[in-house]
Amino acid sequence: MKLEKINIKKILIFTIIPILIFITFLTNDLILKIIISLITTIYIGFIIFLRKSLKTDRILDEKLIYDYSPEKVESEFQDEFKIVSKHKDFETITSNDDLASTILGKKEFFKPHDLKNNYDNIVKEEIPDEFSYDEQFMFILDKILTVVKDAFLAHSALFFWYNDQTKKISLGRYVSSSAENIISKKLDLEDDILSKIIQKQEPEILSNILHTAEKDVIRYYDKEIGIKSFIGVPFFHEKKLYGILAADSKTEDSFGIETIYSFGRFVRVFSIILSLFSEKFDESLAEKRLKAITGILNSDKDLETQDNLNEIIGKTFKNIFNWDAFAFIAFDRVEKKFYASKVINNTSSLRYIGEGLEIDLNNTLVGKSVISGLPVRIDDTSSSQYIRYNSVENISFEGSFLAIPLVYEEQNYGVVCFENLKKNSITNNDTKFLLSASKIFSFIIHSSATSKALKELIDVDSETLALNNRAFKERVSCELQKCLQLSVPSVLALIKIDDFLDQGSFFETNPLKKIIFTIIGIIKEEIKPWDLFSRYDDRIFGVYFFNAQLNDVLLWAEKLRTKIARKPIAVASKQTTFTVSIGIASAYNKNNFETLIDAANLALQKAVERGGNTVKSIA
Repeated sequence: MKLEKINIKKILIFTIIPILIFITFLTNDLILKIIISLITTIYIGFIIFLRKSLKTDRILDEKLIYDYSPEKVESEFQDEFKIVSKHKDFETITSNDDLASTILGKKEFFKPHDLKNNYDNIVKEEIPDEFSYDEQFMFILDKILTVVKDAFLAHSALFFWYNDQTKKISLGRYVSSSAENIISKKLDLEDDILSKIIQKQEPEILSNILHTAEKDVIRYYDKEIGIKSFIGVPFFHEKKLYGILAADSKTEDSFGIETIYSFGRFVRVFSIILSLFSEKFDESLAEKRLKAITGILNSDKDLETQDNLNEIIGKTFKNIFNWDAFAFIAFDRVEKKFYASKVINNTSSLRYIGEGLEIDLNNTLVGKSVISGLPVRIDDTSSSQYIRYNSVENISFEGSFLAIPLVYEEQNYGVVCFENLKKNSITNNDTKFLLSASKIFSFIIHSSATSKALKELIDVDSETLALNNRAFKERVSCELQKCLQLSVPSVLALIKIDDFLDQGSFFETNPLKKIIFTIIGIIKEEIKPWDLFSRYDDRIFGVYFFNAQLNDVLLWAEKLRTKIARKPIAVASKQTTFTVSIGIASAYNKNNFETLIDAANLALQKAVERGGNTVKSIA
């Protein structure tokens, strides 16, 4: 390394100092030593002074150079020569700036005034309550497709469903910048890119689609719009192919292998969401069906009447299965035929059968179900000329049909039929459930029919042990024939409990049953063993007096009315009295029960019209 000239001079200057000091040690002359010491001291002082002065001058010169800004310099020439340099602005935080909005010396990005509101609208958007589970899933699918389109700068993000039975691809949801050009019709499997994904069940990427080939490759647009890139991946759920997640772009090479992996993660998210919705739907459907079936047990309607049975069955099946038309085919035990007892058509424009239509058991779908005792399901009723109920039917429905027989102990009590406008909409699980539910309805109908048949064989009312309406009619008719043969008089009295205050508001419980038993006890105390006593209606009782005069029965009725009115009945910790109205009719010149009961009802009506607690008679 070569020394500079200024460094050499510095070395020579400093070398003089040790030479002078060395000379003082060599001489013995005191005066010479003093002189050399003074010279050395002065020499060192000059060196120190000059060194400090030069340093200060250099600092001042640098400051002058830094502060110096030359004004216009004139030369002997008229032209000017200027050096133009880039102007540099130094960013400085001042008191006018918001110090809280600066991070690491950089200002915060610009925030729109409605940023928070727009963000809240996105993250707090609620799913409408009226949406079904399918609609809720599609709502979420729309949001995810929007994310896919924005994240990959795609022109369109689409989701297609694939039906393995029909071999067709249908568009489920899409988010596109050319939404008006997307067609929603179902696509057959051909040689396009979507069909290739379905057939191979592998992801596919197209990086450079020629303009002339776009229409053949991309089939979900109604015209060429300039698509250059495409990506599509198969959508699997529970190891089964259900559809395709796809995206396209107007730029070449927009998607790569890494995009396929990202799409695979979206597919996994779709699959998880679909699983959660399926579980939630199954739980909700099971709860809904269970509630509908148990609702039959909670019903207060008498299932022995056909009208009540029709109403309950129609209401129950409305909540456990989706259908557009429903028919309950019942069996008429008297005429020995099957007929349409209850028909519900949820459509306003499509024709269906009417109630009362007799079922032809030959060459019909319902007849086949009745004869075989097995369910009959047609996934597409338009595929052939099916006759559902009768050859005279006029039905314009096309879709799915299901007939479930109501069989209990090898006895067919009817058929429930369902019609849906969607083809292939009735699954095996639906059929199995409805077949299981039909056993409950079969048992209910069987129990109702058995109970009705038993009541027809019993002569007494199960609650009061008095004669029931049918037995009373038969016994009185026999007694009238005896009176006619023996020429003895007889009288019929009808006793009705008068109306009282609203049972649900004035009393804690319904007091009718207690009132009935109290009044029945009083009546039985006042009649003879050979008099016929009946519960003719819920609140009406009948007494037939054999070999009795009308005036005697009038006195008996007044005594009974007074005794009942004075009898306090404890209801809900209160002592309350109740009254009755009595209508009496003589059997003179009345040879049948209908004539006699009509006269007694007329007398009872007059007593009620007088305000109750009255006795009226008709000779």
